[in-house]
Amino acid sequence: MPLVAEWRSSPEIQGEFIPLIQESRAELEKRYDGFDPNERWFFIEKKDGSKIGLVVLEPREGMQEIGYRVIPSERRKGYCTEAVELIVDYLFLSREIVRVQAHADVKNVVSQRVLVKAGFKKEGLVRKYIFMREEYRVEFLYSILREEWKEPKILTKVA
Repeated sequence: MPLVAEWRSSPEIQGEFIPLIQESRAELEKRYDGFDPNERWFFIEKKDGSKIGLVVLEPREGMQEIGYRVIPSERRKGYCTEAVELIVDYLFLSREIVRVQAHADVKNVVSQRVLVKAGFKKEGLVRKYIFMREEYRVEFLYSILREEWKEPKILTKVA
């Protein structure tokens, strides 16, 4: 939890497309205890065990929404795309859902590229999706449907 709290309040790690949240470790733990049991946070780790990012799962009715971020020094190296592919495999292998969806700010070309590489399709524009840094943000909605996924890219089974 300390690392997550540190990352959530860091402008460098959150970047310009994710809201900054200032909260203590205790506040974060209290909030995490109240989460939906299907909401999960997964660290993205390198082979040496160093934590370089985070994938967040937020359940929705009949589907799953995901969010992700990687620390600046590890961006543009394929880690996020691999993590998104892995989480999509995990979700379709372990849950009875019909879709996985994600949002990407219209200015966040890198995030859009991650989703397309992972097999997501752009569905449309979400206007005034979030008020952040003194402006309403516009985002694209992406999704991958179970029938589009077809087979795992990384995982072969879920324990």
